[in-house]
Amino acid sequence: MADSTTTGSQTTRAPQRSGPPEPYPESPWTGWMGWNVFAAVMLMIGGTLQALWGFIAVVNDEWVVWGNRANLYIDLSTWGWVHLGIGAVVFLAGLGVLTGNVLARAVGVALAAASLVANFLSLPAYPVWAITVMTVDVIVIWALTAHGHEMRDRTREVGSGSPDGSW
Repeated sequence: MADSTTTGSQTTRAPQRSGPPEPYPESPWTGWMGWNVFAAVMLMIGGTLQALWGFIAVVNDEWVVWGNRANLYIDLSTWGWVHLGIGAVVFLAGLGVLTGNVLARAVGVALAAASLVANFLSLPAYPVWAITVMTVDVIVIWALTAHGHEMRDRTREVGSGSPDGSW
């Protein structure tokens, strides 16, 4: 008897709805937005790992590589600073993708493309790892180019105060 109210001696019934329920309002948030978040998170993880490798190379810059015929002394401090800088740029690109920044998307696509080429060249040395990273790079490039505008549109709507206040 949840659809009726009683006042005094009279009982009134609430009007019954007929027909299908009202659809949810249109939202620019689509199922493809998850791929943008995936791309951003992969960029941030890759940037963090790259920066970590660079930091370790700067702090521990003396390496000896033992080969079959001789050993090789390598100073990695310059290479470490390069990786630290690249890692910071990749991480910031990932953050920028989450905010819908177009420049961050372009940087993310360029860096994923460079990673794709570098891993293609390392296929003979590390085939399983190279194919795995190349697959992730292709997914990141696809997500940023095909559906990156959705993240930008959504962050603009939320930043300007969407009527429903949802994310």
